Amino acid sequence: MQTEAQKHSILIVEDEPGPRDALAIILRPFFTLYTADNAHAAMRILKKERIDLVTLDLKLPDRQGMDLLQDVKLEREDVEVIIITGYGSLKSAMDGIRYGAAVYLLKPFNVAELIALIQQTLEKKERLDHLRHFLKSPGDKWGTETDAGTVWQLLQKDYRSLGQTKWGPDQRFATYAELAPLLSDLMQARDRDLFYHASRVSDYSDLLGKRLNLSEAERSTLAFGAFLHDIGKVPAEDHRLLPKTGKLDTREQEVSKHHPEIGARMIHPLNLPAEVSQIISYHHEWYDGSGYPDGLQGQGIPLFARIVCLTQEFDHLMTDHHTSPPLSLEEAVAEVRRQAGTRFDPALAELFTRVVIETKASLPSLGTPSRRTTTPDH
Repeated sequence: MQTEAQKHSILIVEDEPGPRDALAIILRPFFTLYTADNAHAAMRILKKERIDLVTLDLKLPDRQGMDLLQDVKLEREDVEVIIITGYGSLKSAMDGIRYGAAVYLLKPFNVAELIALIQQTLEKKERLDHLRHFLKSPGDKWGTETDAGTVWQLLQKDYRSLGQTKWGPDQRFATYAELAPLLSDLMQARDRDLFYHASRVSDYSDLLGKRLNLSEAERSTLAFGAFLHDIGKVPAEDHRLLPKTGKLDTREQEVSKHHPEIGARMIHPLNLPAEVSQIISYHHEWYDGSGYPDGLQGQGIPLFARIVCLTQEFDHLMTDHHTSPPLSLEEAVAEVRRQAGTRFDPALAELFTRVVIETKASLPSLGTPSRRTTTPDH
C-alpha cells in the first residue's frame, strides 16, 4: 500500500459541492486530494502544493474553465489536466486538447473508466517528466550519428524499464508500433504544439496518400514520416526552433534551416525506411528549386517530401504561426493554389485542395481524438 507521501496529488476544481464531494469520495482511497470551487482558489493551491493532476469543470463562477486550463499550463507545464464537464461540445473538446488537456470526459462518467484514465494520464506524466529532464540536461545529445545511436539506446533502455515497449534485451526498434510511443512522448515533452502540428500533418498526408491510391504500407510510411518531419526541432535550445508567436528574426531563421539536417541525423540509427529520412530532409524543398537544404527541383524532390511540404504548410496556414493569424479553409486553399508550381507540386496542390474541400466537415477533427473522451496516446 502506498504511503501518503508516495501518492500522486490531484486537485479537483468543481464549483458544485455535490459533484465535487462525490469525486473526492471516489478518488480519496488512491490519491492525495485538494479541492477548489473557483479558479482563484485553484491557482492558489497550484502555486503552493505539489500537484500532479487537475480535474477541471469548465463552468466556474469567477473564470471560464478553458481560461483556467491555459493558466495552469503556463504556471506548471508538467501538471496534467483532465476536463470533466456536463457542458461539453466538439469545440470545447478541441479547444481543451489544443490548450493542453490530456483527457476530455463528459458527465455522467463510469467510475472505473475515470480511474483508469487518471492512472494512464499519470503514467504518461511520469514518462514526459523523465523526457523533459533528459532534454534539459546539458550537451548536444545528437551531435553525430554515433551520438544519436547512443541516445536512442539509452532512451530504449529507459522505456523498457518503464514498461513501454515489448523489445527483448537485444532488439532495436523493430516496428512503427514499437517506436511511435517514444517519439510521440519525446515531441510532447519538448513542445505540445510541435506534437499537435506533427499529428495533424500526418493526418493530412494520409488523406492525400489515400487519394493517390498508395498502398497500405506506403501510406503507413508516409504518415509516420509526416509525423516525424520536424523531429529535428526536438534538440532545440531555448525553443528557438519551436512554434512561437511573431516572426522569426534573422538568427532564428538561420537556426531553423538546420532542423532537416539535424532530424535526418537523429533518426539515422533507427534504420527507418528511406522515405522517412527523405521527408525529414526535404520537406522544405520548393518545387521551383528555391527551397532548402539542397535546392532540389520538381520531380527531383521525392514524392513523399513533396506531399509533406504541402501538408505541413497547409496546417501552418490553418493555425497560428510565425507570420500571420490562421486562415479560413477557403483562404488556405486559395493560398495553396497560389503557390502551386512555385512552392508546391501543382498536381499535388490541385488534388489536395479538392480533397480538403470535399471533406471539410471532418477536417477540424484531424489530429484530435473523439468527442466522447480524449485519452492519452497509449
